[in-house]
Amino acid sequence: MENKLKLEVITPYGELINEDVDEVYTTGAEGDFGVLPGHCPFLTAIRIGSLSYKKEGQTYYLFVNRGYCEVLNDRVLVLVGSAERVEEIDVERAKAALARAEEKIRKAQDGEADIDLARAQAALERATIRVQLATKLIPK
Repeated sequence: MENKLKLEVITPYGELINEDVDEVYTTGAEGDFGVLPGHCPFLTAIRIGSLSYKKEGQTYYLFVNRGYCEVLNDRVLVLVGSAERVEEIDVERAKAALARAEEKIRKAQDGEADIDLARAQAALERATIRVQLATKLIPK
């Protein structure tokens, strides 16, 4: 595994990725970061966003939903609430979730309903990122 990283992406639903890769980029709590083989160890929170990795010259993308990332020399362990390969995102479903979240936020701001605003904003963020990733990265 010389000059490779072991990337593991695990959700409560199971392991999504367990591969040897060349590099990893994701959205940490303090900003985006990249990891190459031999990186110094660290632990960080992951925010809602994307994770990309390169393997044999090709870049792959995932949507990730909050969690943690542990980097240990030549291993990247990502534990998140959910993750989805970009090519598996249902764009229409994501757009519908985006519209629902926007409507809930509007109602909460107008005082029309007893809505958990923080939860609605998190749903909006998830849906927005899923739509952005899917529409930019999925071949038409």
